Amino acid sequence: MTDDSGIRRPRGSGGNRETPSRRRRVIKVVVWSLVGLVVVVGGGLTVLYFKLNGNINGVDINAQLGTERPRNVENGSQDILVLGSDSRAGANAEYGGNRGARSDTAMVLHVYPGHKKASVVSVPRDTLVARPRCAALPGKKAAPAMAEAMFNSAYEVGGPACAVKTVEKMSGIRMDHYIEVDFTGFKKLVNELGGVKITTLKPIRDPKSHLTLPKGTHTLRGEQALGLVRTRETIGDGSDLGRIELQQAFMRALIKQVRSVGVFSSPKKLYDLADTATQTITPDSQLDSINELIGFAGGLKNLSAGDVKMITLPVRYDPADPNRVLPMRKASRQVWKALRQDRPIPASATRHSAGDQGDAGDVVKSG
Repeated sequence: MTDDSGIRRPRGSGGNRETPSRRRRVIKVVVWSLVGLVVVVGGGLTVLYFKLNGNINGVDINAQLGTERPRNVENGSQDILVLGSDSRAGANAEYGGNRGARSDTAMVLHVYPGHKKASVVSVPRDTLVARPRCAALPGKKAAPAMAEAMFNSAYEVGGPACAVKTVEKMSGIRMDHYIEVDFTGFKKLVNELGGVKITTLKPIRDPKSHLTLPKGTHTLRGEQALGLVRTRETIGDGSDLGRIELQQAFMRALIKQVRSVGVFSSPKKLYDLADTATQTITPDSQLDSINELIGFAGGLKNLSAGDVKMITLPVRYDPADPNRVLPMRKASRQVWKALRQDRPIPASATRHSAGDQGDAGDVVKSG
């Protein structure tokens, strides 16, 4: 059994299964709002350009990772690690706790050559993985390599670079970019969109995420949306896997909403959404300017919800600790091999995965 630092502990010493998860990644909101910046810049609104450019704070992942990385494939495909940080600093302090940030939501987004299709692989936070040695964070010692550590411990002990290094080790795929979003930014983005419409097929009541929703159709604003993507106690077996399914359902609804808000027809909506998005994300240093983000977003603007295949990394429950999951080796290799070869992920890869057995689809649907 492991604690939150990723160290194995004897079974029966407790766990953090009861700790609610923290929010869902909103890369599509960022992508679509930043595509709209082409209009702003093209219109010669220089003051707004520099204001938005000044909102962005990037992190230099490449300098920290060095040269021992998977081969850089230049065929038009892209691989992006999208993380949700649960830092309790600043406005996030209202969610309690006084500890370092963790990556409780992680997605690997693979965009196929031609940028007409994409796959998303969600990695459960409690997955036990081989974590490589990572450079020290300011004021801390370097994190040693571990044969079996919780996936979300990589971000906690070594920051974004360690999270990227861990994903590259497990997948054999070089990450072209990194994007991070936190609690407060997620809520602001949802509110700027006017809320996101979902339909609950069953009532949801989770006091830990402060969410109560009767059966029916709802337009969720920021706080409710955050509660939905954090809840897990009333979904399936109450584990992280059911929550990931719920988050993916919400993501599909979010993509639909982004495409319907009229970003290009309303200058105010365009600016408000872009202002919020650029304050919300922490990208890698190759995306830390408006020009770079516009180029990146422009390559993804034609992707709709139907063009994005979402799965959870094939896993099974750890026999030594039901609060942890282990990658299914053969099935996981199928997933990563498909992405390395720019092929669709085969349905057989997730057929017997614990992450493919949930009932979130019986609880929530988009629209």
